[in-house]
Amino acid sequence: MTLDEAREVLCQCRREIDEIDQRLVAMLNERSRVVERIGAVKQSVSLPVYEPKREDEVYANIDAANHGPITKDAIRRIFERIIDEMRTLQRMRMEGR
Repeated sequence: MTLDEAREVLCQCRREIDEIDQRLVAMLNERSRVVERIGAVKQSVSLPVYEPKREDEVYANIDAANHGPITKDAIRRIFERIIDEMRTLQRMRMEGR
């Protein structure tokens, strides 16, 4: 492969990454809107934001859906962060922010 060919491949891969990132952002915002609805329901019946059993179910779901190449541990760390941010969003909405 020549340097020019390598640059073209890298450019194409980076365009693909940018498109995937845009879809990820859209999906995370979609997930956030559902989380807001969940928070409103929880608030209406005085349920806590943190539900360890539900989080275990989420982790089991992502473990089952993950067929690599990303490792089980890596995907879990990513989702730990996502869930943490979603909890923060729920708390903020429940506090009226």
